[in-house]
Amino acid sequence: MTTQNEKTAGKHSVMLKITVIVILIMVLLLPSLLILELVQERKQRQTEAIHEVSSKWGNDQIICGPVLTVPYLEYTKTRNNDSAMYTKKYAYFLPENLNISGKVNSSIRYRGIFEVAVFNADMKFSGKFNFPDFTKWNIPEHLIQWNEAFLTLGISDMRGIKESINFNWAGQTIECDPGSMIGNFINSGVTIKINNLAAQKEMPLAYSFNLVLNGSRNLSFAPLGKETVTEISSPWKDPKFDGAFLPKREISETGFKASWKILHLNRNIPQQWINEMPDYYSSVFGITFFMPADNYLKSERSAKYAILFITLTFLVFFFIEILNKLRVHPVQYALVGLGLCLFYLLLISLSEQIGFLWAYVIASIGIISLIVLYAASVFKNKKVVGIVASVLILLYSYIYVLLQLEDYALLMGSLGLFVVLAVIMYLSRKVNWYELGKEN
Repeated sequence: MTTQNEKTAGKHSVMLKITVIVILIMVLLLPSLLILELVQERKQRQTEAIHEVSSKWGNDQIICGPVLTVPYLEYTKTRNNDSAMYTKKYAYFLPENLNISGKVNSSIRYRGIFEVAVFNADMKFSGKFNFPDFTKWNIPEHLIQWNEAFLTLGISDMRGIKESINFNWAGQTIECDPGSMIGNFINSGVTIKINNLAAQKEMPLAYSFNLVLNGSRNLSFAPLGKETVTEISSPWKDPKFDGAFLPKREISETGFKASWKILHLNRNIPQQWINEMPDYYSSVFGITFFMPADNYLKSERSAKYAILFITLTFLVFFFIEILNKLRVHPVQYALVGLGLCLFYLLLISLSEQIGFLWAYVIASIGIISLIVLYAASVFKNKKVVGIVASVLILLYSYIYVLLQLEDYALLMGSLGLFVVLAVIMYLSRKVNWYELGKEN
């Protein structure tokens, strides 16, 4: 018969082993945290590489305009009402139509081991303006400075311009000057000066120009036309459409075609204004040339499952101990745990070279083989070693599936933990913990 003292000693023996295992799990979380820091460091290096390539090729590009600006004089009497003072101010007009069509050739540039998506866009812009109407502001005709009118085309990174921009306006070709004269609305771009706009009152104010532009990652447009129609095609297979408006699109293995039709009612920008500048950034739409193989993001998500890896593996070893009356020293637990942590280091370093899928396969095969061979030397039992191998294969396969199911990861993770707990309860249902402690 088991005495009370033997029961107490057995209880203490099992609890001591469990306590040691829990402490080991907590200690092994430190390498896992260091691995997460390593992932952040490598992501920072990737960001620096992208910035370096973009600074030479061209950054994200936002195209805004054209915007027609007409200066006028505001008449103000002095305090004594004996003289007048004139202040130059500006009125801004947006086009009735803005049509954009273009083909974007995309490619990959390398900085060391890092990939950067870049593009070369060959685009045609066309449309027309209505003749500026100042009557709504009650501005007299003689105060309008028609000869100083100009157009502004916003280009966020001027380094990306690859060919001269010949601006066709009302039947004449005008050269563009670098720089924006309306920096409070468009801070980077080109200016097109218009001579004698008043003489063009009866003419159709049509415009057109071609723009060849380099950029990186993102190409966006501001829908400044009363009706903005945009059609873009590219051989890039993984576009991400972002911004305020989504397009009609066709995506295939040969690339994509996307089209937008945006009305002035869809944006919070007036067709003409003075004084306060509207914010067009909230209405920008465009394309991100998405790199789907974000190895660091997947590695980071994988590393967050480290505690699950370690805990479940230790549970396997612990139940092998108690069900097969074998002994595993805490040092052996620690070595197995270090092997599990090494998996993430292998995963990060290999994924930089061969991609995440093959890195995961090779790293998991390597670590599973390492732990299984070590278990064979510890347990010296083929059946037990087979159980260890099977559980590790299932565990690594399960985690990989979780990494792929972003939207359902929480559900699958919860169901997985439920199954694990059910298995543990089933295996331990007939374990007499007091007798176990006595035998050990």
